[in-house]
Amino acid sequence: MAYNSIFRKDLFNGQVIIITGGGTGIGRAIAHELASLGATVALGSRKAEKPEAVKAEIETAGGKALAGSCNLRERESVAAFVKMVLDETGRIDGLVNNGGGQFLSPAHMISPNGWHAVIDTNLTGTWNITQTVMLEWMQEHGGAVVNITMENARGYPGMAHSGAARAGIENLTKSLAVEWARFGIRINGVAPGTIESSGFDNYPEEIQKQLPQFRQFIPAKRFGSESEVAALVTFLLSPAANYITGETIWIDGGNSLWSSPYPIEDHDGYPPPFDGFDTE
Repeated sequence: MAYNSIFRKDLFNGQVIIITGGGTGIGRAIAHELASLGATVALGSRKAEKPEAVKAEIETAGGKALAGSCNLRERESVAAFVKMVLDETGRIDGLVNNGGGQFLSPAHMISPNGWHAVIDTNLTGTWNITQTVMLEWMQEHGGAVVNITMENARGYPGMAHSGAARAGIENLTKSLAVEWARFGIRINGVAPGTIESSGFDNYPEEIQKQLPQFRQFIPAKRFGSESEVAALVTFLLSPAANYITGETIWIDGGNSLWSSPYPIEDHDGYPPPFDGFDTE
């Protein structure tokens, strides 16, 4: 199973790139693309079974890959995974922070445990591995980081916890781009809109039934593909993007420029209008 990349085949020869959440969906596509271009990809996930399966796919196609357990919420697990990559390969040239997770819920029904699970996995987890890779390798050698967030230009009803975490990642991207430029580290973000991937399987059945209707709100009139996201990540990791840092690029078919499919029911609960001339 060869991956047909638009980039030249030896673009990342000799480089090592970590991909969190590399066992499914967008992360799997990124792993296959980078491996097809010569990179050794190191795949980390809380459960090692899926990264191991992708590692086998890549090796069958003639690429090079490592796989291991990496719980982003636990600093010790992150440190052990990064050490494994350095022990096996001797370097880390790139990091793709794709690992994360969320669930649909009205904001007022999110439990404290649910809130912390999403914030700790997405925001704190991104910080844990990014700082570890920086301290253990990139501080002395430079490198490129790409954070996968999500298109949340108008807020994200139904995913307030995930929207807050991803907005935090976007600002973290900007802050680190400034602070770490002197170390030769570039850091950017990619914010996918609705991408047709295995992530759809995690949505409740009623949402899956509604998904086809969402196309009408996207100017492109279709969903994005995993490979389109992987190509953008590949570009940002490549030397062609050497003068780009601190940016988050939306890949959403223009959805952020148009209306949202989130329904708002009729109600009369909002405060009445203020009128400074009202004397009653």
